[in-house]
Amino acid sequence: MRGIISEKLAPFLAQANEALAESKKQGVQFSPALVRSNLDKLAPLIGEGPALSFVQDRAVQAEERAIAVRVYSPAPEEALPVVIHYHGGGHMCGSVELYDPICRKIAAQSHCIVISVEYRLAPEHPYPAGIDDCREVLINYQACLAGLNFSNALYIIGDSAGGAICTTLAMQSQQDKRLRIDKQILIYPSVDYTRQQPSFTENGSGFLLEQDKITWYFNQYFKASDNSKAASPLYGEISKALPETLIITAGCDPLRDEGLAYAKALKTVGVAVHHHQFDGLTHAYMLLDALVEEECQQTFQLIANFINK
Repeated sequence: MRGIISEKLAPFLAQANEALAESKKQGVQFSPALVRSNLDKLAPLIGEGPALSFVQDRAVQAEERAIAVRVYSPAPEEALPVVIHYHGGGHMCGSVELYDPICRKIAAQSHCIVISVEYRLAPEHPYPAGIDDCREVLINYQACLAGLNFSNALYIIGDSAGGAICTTLAMQSQQDKRLRIDKQILIYPSVDYTRQQPSFTENGSGFLLEQDKITWYFNQYFKASDNSKAASPLYGEISKALPETLIITAGCDPLRDEGLAYAKALKTVGVAVHHHQFDGLTHAYMLLDALVEEECQQTFQLIANFINK
């Protein structure tokens, strides 16, 4: 069923749709530079995060590269749980810098350490390069926590493409015991690269994230020889060994139904699942904090409750 947009977002969405129509009229084509620039323009709406006792750029050393991370702690002397954050952006956009306010809020409100990962992006680094980076950080996360106190609890969190990364790593953890995940937190996650869920069509135009852009993203991310269904966590191995999961969906999101389908699949095999949907909100609403501040605050509270329960 097609979503009904919140009055809080209606003026912004009308402006975005008008700009999109004009862009199409002028024949503007997608490009990595353009989509990255457009996402970064949302930074003023995200706002600023709180000051924290510890924020530092560090790195996790992989075999042939250093993977940049930013580490946040509200209380460096306390043994806090660790949350590894994988940002969204269609596997092509987004950055540690853009998501800095969100990571600060998670660290402050959940009273946890956050490690934000600067994984490689397509099309320069197609599938599975970004996942490889994120897996390396998950395995070796303690290497970037020198001088900080931390507990044994280890969680992962991601929105959109970051949710795809979380669920992919969780799927791999069923076979690879180096991947220890106590809980996963998924915010409007991408888990079905086949684009077959009903909401992909129902909410696929007029709600900020358009069908044609999603398809273009995936065409940049996957090589022609890749099997997008096999890469989709929704169609991968799903067993009771998967971690306890919090899933947050948005009613006006083309990815809404795949999040719901993933929640159902987990519940079917006995995984503990907590789900909350924000009707009236679009995909990427966490980047629109200035417009939906109350709903974003509720989201941060849901995350904090899940981390600390």
